[in-house]
Amino acid sequence: MIRLTRIISKILTAGMVLFMTQSCGRNEPGPSLLILTEAPGELGTPDYLSGESWRYISGARISKFVPGKPRSPKVLTGDFQSAAFPHISYDGRSMLFSAKENEGEPWQIWEMNLKNGKYRKVISSKDDCTDPSYLPGGRIIFSKRTVNDTVVNAHCVYMCKIDGSSLRQITFSPASYFANCVLKDGRVLSVSTDVLPEKGRTMMMVMRPDGTKGDMMYRIPKGSNVVSRACETKDGKIVFAESANVSSGKKDIISISYNRPLYTRINLTSDLEGDFIFALPLETGKLLVSHRTATKDRYSISEFDPVQGSIGQPVYSDPDYNIVEVIPAEEYQRPKNLPSEVDPEVKTGLIMCQDINIHGFQSSLDSSTGPKASRIEVLGVDS
Repeated sequence: MIRLTRIISKILTAGMVLFMTQSCGRNEPGPSLLILTEAPGELGTPDYLSGESWRYISGARISKFVPGKPRSPKVLTGDFQSAAFPHISYDGRSMLFSAKENEGEPWQIWEMNLKNGKYRKVISSKDDCTDPSYLPGGRIIFSKRTVNDTVVNAHCVYMCKIDGSSLRQITFSPASYFANCVLKDGRVLSVSTDVLPEKGRTMMMVMRPDGTKGDMMYRIPKGSNVVSRACETKDGKIVFAESANVSSGKKDIISISYNRPLYTRINLTSDLEGDFIFALPLETGKLLVSHRTATKDRYSISEFDPVQGSIGQPVYSDPDYNIVEVIPAEEYQRPKNLPSEVDPEVKTGLIMCQDINIHGFQSSLDSSTGPKASRIEVLGVDS
């Protein structure tokens, strides 16, 4: 009787994970390889200026998990003291990730072959690097701590070839950029941390891969902060996790429209108990979320139905680790390869001054009373 009970239990477990196999497949049916970022113990209070306890998590590791095989979890980064936030290549065969080999060393950018587990260092720097993403054309982007007279001390976005050559800085403001992702339209979406007027407040900035045409995509409500990388859904939405308070507020999954991001904010999990720190869109329209019910619990992976507003049983959990991010290691559509007119040899640029009083080709002010711009003043940020 005991043996029969164990057999039934194994069948039920396999059935639950098989369901997730079918749900997670993006291009074709069959097993999907899920790549997890796991953080040990209690998660610290995130520092949105330095990235500590947010993008740099001591002791974090990257694992792989095959739905349908309950005993399949395997650590991929056992040779590293810490590793986190991978990004999968378009053919699903490799992953970029940030990691440090030993305590006290800087975080660097690495690439791993997912078939044989071999890895190589892409970026060697004396400064911390994080949040790498693949770009079309054999290039990558990532954030790197930059200390100089221009930005003082900030995480700027850099671009280079996949072998680490042709390294080029593409953001130059005192704000820090984290949690980079590449949208289907080819632009880069990052979580930017303000320096002025309110230090440490986050917002979402979008730019071309060469750093031009930077613009705010989404402004986080006052008192809140983005706590995850953003992901695109197949129906034109962008989902991410947002905290209602920097240290202790409830964390929820937020959805905005790609076409009208500033005015379409929806809190998908406001009526649900617990905290959410990541959301991965599935082909079914559902989300794979990192969730915990109580603050003493570890974050585990569950399936969430945004239409019904319901969350299922945990798909994967670890009693010692929080699952802070999950991505599928499968082939997917390559983003647009946007052209660039930036010549790195040219050291000057063109400043365009637009009149905010003009809209729809008509001025909102009387021409005789409307203020006119008389000069352009360049402002710097004191350290």
